[in-house]
Formats: sequence, C-alpha cells, structure tokens
Amino acid sequence: MDDLRGLFYIALKDLKAYYFKPPNISWGILFPFAFILAFAIRNPGDLRALVPGLLALTVLFGTSSMEAIVIVFERRIGALERLLLAPIRLPALLAGKLLGGMVFGLTVTLVVLCIALAVFGWRGVNWLLLALALLLSATAFSALGAFVSVAVREVFEAQTLANFIRFPMMFLGGVFVPLESLPRWLQVMARLLPLTYSVEALRAALSGGAWATAWLDLGALAAFSLVLFGLAVHTLARRIE
Repeated sequence: MDDLRGLFYIALKDLKAYYFKPPNISWGILFPFAFILAFAIRNPGDLRALVPGLLALTVLFGTSSMEAIVIVFERRIGALERLLLAPIRLPALLAGKLLGGMVFGLTVTLVVLCIALAVFGWRGVNWLLLALALLLSATAFSALGAFVSVAVREVFEAQTLANFIRFPMMFLGGVFVPLESLPRWLQVMARLLPLTYSVEALRAALSGGAWATAWLDLGALAAFSLVLFGLAVHTLARRIE
C-alpha cells in the first residue's frame, strides 16, 4: 500500500512541477506536427498514411522529453535523496516517475489523435488495439526516458543522449518511410528500436488490422518496457549505493 500511495503521489508531484507547463504542452504537440508537415510538403501524397507515425512521435517525445531530465535534475538539487527517505521501494519510486511521463505523453497524444480523427474520420479503427498500442508505447518510451535520466550525471548529457537515441529512431522506425523500402541492414537495425513496433501497432489499429498481425508489436513493446525499466532500476540502485 505504501508503494502504491507513494507511486501515485510521486507521479502527481512530477505532473504538477514539471510536465503540465505551457512550453511542454506546446512542444509536445507542435514538434511532431512540424516534422510530419515538413515531410508532407516535400513528398505530398496520402496524408492519412502519416497519422500512425505522427501519433508514435507524439508519444515518444511527450513521454521522454521531460522524463529524460527529471531524475538527473532532482539528483543535482538533492530532491531525489529526500524522495529516497520515503517508505517506498526503489522500483515503486521509479514507477512513479514513469507514470508521470506516461500520463503527460498520453494526454498530448489524445489531443493529436482527436485532431487526426476529426480530419480523416474514424471508420474502421480498432479502438481496443489502439488503446493498447498507445499505452504500451507510452510505457516503453517513458522507461527509455527514465533509463537515460539515471544513466548520466548532468542535464545536458541527458538531453544529448535522449536525442542521440530518438532521432535515429524517428528516421528508421517507419514514421516517414515504409520499413520494406529500406535496405536489408537498416531493416534489421529498425527491428531493434521500440518506435518501429509502436508505428506498426498504431497503423494496424487505425486501419482495423487483425490482432494476429499486432500481437508481435504489442509483445515487443511490453518487452522493451520491462527491459528498460529493469535497467533503469538497476542503474539507479548502483548510483545511490
């Protein structure tokens, strides 16, 4: 019970202190739109086909941008040490950090989703698959942000490392270019990135695709979530020893 209560209040504190600020909200929504718009202007075509990538990018940047710097920032000002005095276990503390990033990322993504559905319509959408794809994507990307945040010592290092991981994902993960059109060795690299599975699961959900084709993507996102969360807990435990 202490773990659950602590997890909830840590997430609530982070949402109020760091996430729901006007610059974060506008950045979380406008940044993915800007990339998609630039690509659409350069390569006009079926704009609806870009929606899964737009949603995946919004989840990625919404969850990981602040998540990647919150923990390292709190370590610098001593706030994390005070949190560690609370009667909760380390995984619960880190899960609270993840939950804050997930709630913010899903909130801005829902705004983008509503805009996309209003423009392109919602016929044929597999709503349950869409909800699972968004939830698992948010979990995986928030865990990625947490791992980045505990792996470095300075805020600027966290931002650099986060972008070093996110930008290659953005161009290899099937957001702008179908995976099948990439060279074979780039397809293999893309299969090592969680954004690839997020885009595929969202594409299947928005096109009413069968569950049989989406299970692998959902399973991969769940596996990325567990591995990245485990690495984040292990790394943070070693740093505070």
